[in-house]
Amino acid sequence: MVLVGKKWVVIILIAAVLGSAFSVTYTKFLSRKHFVALQRLYQKRDVLQVEWQKLRLEHSTWLTHGRIERVATHKLNLVYPSPSEIIVIKQ
Repeated sequence: MVLVGKKWVVIILIAAVLGSAFSVTYTKFLSRKHFVALQRLYQKRDVLQVEWQKLRLEHSTWLTHGRIERVATHKLNLVYPSPSEIIVIKQ
């Protein structure tokens, strides 16, 4: 009778060791899977950051005073007012 009880203890311990081994393996698999996903997100972040820098550079280029003046004179046909056309308002 004591021998049967020891067999069950051994079987339970073997099942616990196998369950632990499978859980470690599965956890390691999930860890690698999430690490790969994280690396892809880092790559995407880097690509978006480069694109953002390019857009900021383009934005600052479009806002230069020379370009605004050129657009105002050529496309909008704006001209500087003559000194006689300037009115100074004092409060």
